[in-house]
Amino acid sequence: MAGTFATAPSTLANLAHLTPRPVKGLFGDNYLSLSAMNFTQQFLPDVYEKEVERYGNRTISGFLRMVGAELPLASDQAVWSEQGRLHIAYEGLTVPTSTSITLPTGHLIGAGMTIVVSKGAITRKAFVISTTATSATIATYGSAAVLPAGLITTGVKIFVFGSEYAKGSSLAGNSVDASFTQYSNQPIILRDKYRVSGSDVAQIGWVEVTTEIGGSGYLWYLKSEHEARIRFEDQLEMAMIEAEVAATAITNAAGKTLNGTQGLFDAIATRGLVFNDPDFGAAGGAGLADFDTILAELDKQGAIEENMMFLNRTTALQIDNMLAGQNTYGAGGTSYGVFDNSEDMALNLGFSGFRRGSYDFYKTDWKYLNDATTRGNIADVSGVIVPAGTSTVYDQQLGTNISRPFLHIRYRASEADDRRLKSWVTGSVGGNFTNDADEMNVHFLSERTLCVQAANNFVLLKKTV
Repeated sequence: MAGTFATAPSTLANLAHLTPRPVKGLFGDNYLSLSAMNFTQQFLPDVYEKEVERYGNRTISGFLRMVGAELPLASDQAVWSEQGRLHIAYEGLTVPTSTSITLPTGHLIGAGMTIVVSKGAITRKAFVISTTATSATIATYGSAAVLPAGLITTGVKIFVFGSEYAKGSSLAGNSVDASFTQYSNQPIILRDKYRVSGSDVAQIGWVEVTTEIGGSGYLWYLKSEHEARIRFEDQLEMAMIEAEVAATAITNAAGKTLNGTQGLFDAIATRGLVFNDPDFGAAGGAGLADFDTILAELDKQGAIEENMMFLNRTTALQIDNMLAGQNTYGAGGTSYGVFDNSEDMALNLGFSGFRRGSYDFYKTDWKYLNDATTRGNIADVSGVIVPAGTSTVYDQQLGTNISRPFLHIRYRASEADDRRLKSWVTGSVGGNFTNDADEMNVHFLSERTLCVQAANNFVLLKKTV
């Protein structure tokens, strides 16, 4: 008796829809189901091979590129000097008697100067008769020649407005050296890497992507390397914004000493202006009053005319509401300014800039303050106001005076090595044979610091939470 198969599979049923193709592509007759290796799949599934960009453009860098510059640095520190005040003034002084004022040690007040003495609404003009190391004897120009009782107190302010000398005077004047303050910041080294094993390199998986820098096409394991690179570039900017100088030197696991560096937020909090709890959208003009308080403080500083405002979404909308409130008239009416008042025109409730007093402000959203993986989940910083000015300094490498933005980055560089953004590959995969590890390591490194010059003209908008 001839032998037979108990069950003969239907060859035609299994192979009716399989036709191998010489190129990589999805066709209706070359699909193999992954479900129990079922080769009888009849319909091609609806495959979305393009990666879905559900978070949009994920990179948050760009702020420092808009308002600053990047310049080489050849030493361990960036050192600069900032001018002191031109005029002589003191505050918080004590007036013990009607004819004397207590002054700080090393004061610049001299005999013959004329000063304004003030506290609150009481102001008097006075002549400086003589001075000591810590005091001045004065006589007012008023009828009583002495200070009133309201100025014999603490917390008194004075400033020099001129001088007066008799005929035939000698040794007139008081030599005052130009004052300045020296600041410095030191670079930090930032590092990261991407690692992939040789086995994973051999197991190619194709994905069509559109990158944050505009590229598109098919990538496999290098997709992760690309994301590691743009994540590192974002961290280069975030470090310059968030970094702080360590109060006490930090020792890492290898026993090396780390000191940190001063980032933007810390520089403004230490040397600049901090405005707490802004509410520019408050009804009844209260928001505009908040803004005018900031202008009054800017007037006391450099009074730089053009400024950039980088804001989170809430504060940006509050300023839109504030400006819209100033731009309406009548019962529920809306003014269009210089625009054609057409019934078909869409109303634009977003403002990109405005002028208040003698200042111009250009407003923009700052993605760093809105992104859920950065400052978007932390409510303490609402935005920053950055002056659009420059400072003129002597550059030792160029041998000439150059203008630099108040906000700029210095990166470590020399003829032998440029550490602005270094990248190199180690391992034994991908054509590199630097060691016997069956892997490829892509390394990233940068050494940089941030210089915030004239920080007294910067404003940090904070929420007290």
